Amino acid sequence: MLKAIEILPAQAGADPVSSDTDGALFLTHDARHVRRRVLELDDGRRVLIDLPEPTMLNHGDTLVLEDGARVRILAAEEDLLDIRARDAVHLTELAWHIGNRHLAAEIRPDRIRILRDHVIRSMLETLGATVADTRGRFVPVRGAYSGPSGQSHGHSHEHSHQHSHQHQDGHHHGHDQGDAPGQD
Repeated sequence: MLKAIEILPAQAGADPVSSDTDGALFLTHDARHVRRRVLELDDGRRVLIDLPEPTMLNHGDTLVLEDGARVRILAAEEDLLDIRARDAVHLTELAWHIGNRHLAAEIRPDRIRILRDHVIRSMLETLGATVADTRGRFVPVRGAYSGPSGQSHGHSHEHSHQHSHQHQDGHHHGHDQGDAPGQD
């Protein structure tokens, strides 16, 4: 069995599908998150990926194998939701709700795409979005704490979302997230 020894990040602007590699590996979004796994290439060869830490492989990345062969990582087709909005502000609001739930999202100028989820679909429709089932390659935006190939750099999501305060005089209030008068 061959072993992957290096990950070369996707080249910006390059077409990852048409390239000079020795094979391809079609993986869903979840399957592109690896640390140690044996994967089967499109030609039947098996490759061991054994990385020091969990890594998110990106559409277009290249695995360099110990024999010098190069294997392109390609996003497999998946069931997705195509989310459309009334206007740019509405699209931004929908993106905020999706991000607030820590969902991977593919952001496009006129829409957002996420992995299919009936609960999130219902929420988005309640918020006024037009949501359609689709199928395609899912290439979400990488997280702000990801390295060149999507490696996590230890950012923890273990923080409180509590926004209320108890004062000495006994009254209690929460923080209003609305606009204050005179603010845009």
